[in-house]
Amino acid sequence: MWILVGLGNPGSEYRGTRHNVGFRVIDELRRRHGARAERRETGCLVSTISIDGTSVALARPQTFMNLSGRALEPLLTKRAAHPEDVVVMCDDLYLEVGTIRLRMRGSHGGHNGLRSIIDALGTSGFPRIRIGVGPADAGVEHADFVLGGFRREERERLEATILLAADCAETIVTSGTTSAMNRFNRRPDTGAADAGAGR
Repeated sequence: MWILVGLGNPGSEYRGTRHNVGFRVIDELRRRHGARAERRETGCLVSTISIDGTSVALARPQTFMNLSGRALEPLLTKRAAHPEDVVVMCDDLYLEVGTIRLRMRGSHGGHNGLRSIIDALGTSGFPRIRIGVGPADAGVEHADFVLGGFRREERERLEATILLAADCAETIVTSGTTSAMNRFNRRPDTGAADAGAGR
């Protein structure tokens, strides 16, 4: 079973913030595949869907971003899953809105949700889809920026990016991570492959 994990903060006050785009990808996948109501499981909200016959759990940790690993690690234990069976979807303020980057492993790059998951799982060896929410405004603290909302002119690109990230997650399940990287790690201006970029 694949476990697709969208990161964010619980609560209506965070719903439209840059930090919650991972939650929004989960919402899109739930909509596409007619998921039933989420249920609480090890500190996550979880629903199960099928993508081309493969069982997939969709999870949204409810521990707040900086403690995401505390909810995810026991979920993997309960489901007898391994880190490589997990795809984490999160915001990236170093990528501009409209861009995603899939990496098979890597550091947290300053993202506290990824940091928590790496610490809890004891490895950075899990795929992650980083969703552009930047660039950060000059003179604004990064923490304040990601907890803020999107500007009007960004919202159309954001919606397209959410759809793209959901497409990428589905491709990982159906065709594998390498195939998804070749397809989705592209510069939005040129369409050129850029598999090594991102943080």
